[in-house]
Amino acid sequence: MLKKTLAVLVIVLAAYIPLVPAQGVDFTELVDESIPAVVNVETIRFGSRPAERRDPRSERGEMPEDLPDMFRRFFDFPFGEGPPRGQPDRRGGGSGFIISDDGLIVTNHHVIEDADQVVVRLADRREFEAEVVGSDPETDVALLRIDASDLPTLEFGDSRDLRVGEWVIGIGSPFSFEQTVTAGIVSAKGRTQGRQQYVPFIQTDVAINRGNSGGPLIRTDGSVVGINSWILSSGGGNIGLSFSIPIEVARNSIDQLLEYGRVSRGYLGVGIEVITREKADALGLDRPAGALVNRIEPDSAAEAAGIEVGDVIVTFNDEPIDVFSELPPLVGMVRPGTEVPVRLYRWGEEITKTVTIKQRDEEPAVADADREDERQPTNALGLSVEPIDSQARQRLGDPEGGVLIGEVESDNAYRAGVRQGQVILMINNQAVADMDDFQRIVEELPPGRSVALLLHRPDGTTTFVAYTPEPGD
Repeated sequence: MLKKTLAVLVIVLAAYIPLVPAQGVDFTELVDESIPAVVNVETIRFGSRPAERRDPRSERGEMPEDLPDMFRRFFDFPFGEGPPRGQPDRRGGGSGFIISDDGLIVTNHHVIEDADQVVVRLADRREFEAEVVGSDPETDVALLRIDASDLPTLEFGDSRDLRVGEWVIGIGSPFSFEQTVTAGIVSAKGRTQGRQQYVPFIQTDVAINRGNSGGPLIRTDGSVVGINSWILSSGGGNIGLSFSIPIEVARNSIDQLLEYGRVSRGYLGVGIEVITREKADALGLDRPAGALVNRIEPDSAAEAAGIEVGDVIVTFNDEPIDVFSELPPLVGMVRPGTEVPVRLYRWGEEITKTVTIKQRDEEPAVADADREDERQPTNALGLSVEPIDSQARQRLGDPEGGVLIGEVESDNAYRAGVRQGQVILMINNQAVADMDDFQRIVEELPPGRSVALLLHRPDGTTTFVAYTPEPGD
């Protein structure tokens, strides 16, 4: 009976074991070492000042010396009016951290943007007016300097070997609560944001709120691996989606700001897009990885090196490209004039090119498109196409060669993104100069295989699409 009772007790206790919390992670020593180097950044934008006014006493004589204070205001300003008013100063702020003992501080560009005065408050409560050494909006990094010495500092780490699931902490001043520490894990790496294509953000679930911007993201060895930059939130508060600038990207900007006062970026001169499974099959790849080139800019580094539309860039400067969005940050970090190796696949053949990176310039403007009514009957691709006259070509942004899509009859083509008004420039890496080229290439297509089309879209951009034409098309 006793054995049976003990067995039941063991089973009951075992059922409750998962409810016992695991031993927590102790960050106390890490925080003690890090907090002295984290600062609060306060910004001031001066408001408008009131217009000058004549002294009313000059019109009414001097104020009696023995006049009680409660009546003096009637002599200072006309009765019924208060003092002249202007717009008040606007205050904002964020966080930052010290990277040199002689007063260099890193924060976000958006923290100090348009500020007339920047005040830095240290952990020991000392305050300094800061000089803005330089700022880079594209990486959201700013560098400040204060007149101080023997300051505590934080060391740069390496975010490239961060692992998803690794513990990290953030320190900052959310809602002006200074020296606030929050912890979480790395949720993902290489996240992109449209406004900052050169930054592969680190995503964490560290609690970040307004005022945390510019503060450090620190791993458990005490090194800084990121700068806390922004959050994704429907209500303006933390919901566990926080994004930090990798320290390698920030360090490149910091070094250039110190040396030149501005940041120069490398420019390859290609348009790229994601590779889907269908595109990989059509391009002869064993897996959908890399950056698919869909445009080559004239007089660009890519054109000079011999990179072509349809190439798939798989490594840049010996760094692998698994997702196309990984390429822009790598290119942007290269100083103009530097030679880098680029490995690519060209329709199943592996090629390595040496590219001399150029200075980044503005993208060319694009034009709207129109369409004509003369169409060729449908074909094996399930598309009705037509020639492009000179007037339509000009409206399309002057694409070189191509035929205009008048109607999309193939469901697979439509699902892949083929649309009326687009221009077919290439089919399976063969240039389509005119209707004769189009007919010849389509007649030679093997049945049942994926086909890759390079399309010029009405907005002036180019893109690859791949699909398998339906039997009978």
